[in-house]
Amino acid sequence: MKKIRLSSIVFLLLTGLLFSGCTVQTKKKEAPLKVAITKLKSNKYGNTYRDWLRRYDASVQWVELYPLSVDSALKVLKTCDGLLCTGGGDLYPGLYGKLDEADKCGPPDRHRDSIELAVIHEAVNLKMPLIGICRGLQVINVAMGGTLYTDLPTDIGTKVIHRTKEGKPAWHEVYIHKNSEVYAISRVDSGLVYSHHHQGIDKLGQGLKVSGRTADSLPEAIEWADTIGKGFLMAVQFHPEHGKINAPLSKSFAVKFIGEMKAYRIKNVERK
Repeated sequence: MKKIRLSSIVFLLLTGLLFSGCTVQTKKKEAPLKVAITKLKSNKYGNTYRDWLRRYDASVQWVELYPLSVDSALKVLKTCDGLLCTGGGDLYPGLYGKLDEADKCGPPDRHRDSIELAVIHEAVNLKMPLIGICRGLQVINVAMGGTLYTDLPTDIGTKVIHRTKEGKPAWHEVYIHKNSEVYAISRVDSGLVYSHHHQGIDKLGQGLKVSGRTADSLPEAIEWADTIGKGFLMAVQFHPEHGKINAPLSKSFAVKFIGEMKAYRIKNVERK
């Protein structure tokens, strides 16, 4: 009788440990997604980039890379599930061979340039989901060997107003190419978007393709030309974080990015 009781106790203990281990592993997989955001910008309504993602996954966590050194930013990136390159000031024009046009650019932030270029290359190497917004699109293009127009009104004219003379945002139409991932996820071929920039893509970076343009032919969305062997990458010149909650050219990007981060998390767990 004692032997039966002892074996039963051992069985229950082993079973408990087994289920406990499964529970811990499950919790680890279900931990909140963690996004590396290159630089946060808040206003009286909150942090637009963070809040944009949290509309569709309230548990998303984030870490800002800008206050860190390049080495520290690279280390932190490896603990994340995705990289979001945000809007902001002009890149240093010497990075894309147009230092002679520096007078058309705003004051550079060399620290930010260095961090963003480094983490973009690392995210591509890790096949980590990567999304860029406004300046984010520009720095991704430069990281891939592309160049920028240093001032759109001067370089291509004012057929489309991308930013008002007062420096305030503008609204304009963007036209989506049907043979693109942007179209596949948004299911729209055009839309009104919130825009606030005076620079844009001139020469397209290596390995990229244009997936959306404005009426003046300026690239407004880019992605990989060939996705084989690569992680998710998508960038837009406009600001989807300011779009209405169910707007196709706002919601679709956030939902897709979140889904890609979840898939990346699962792949990393499987590798380990």
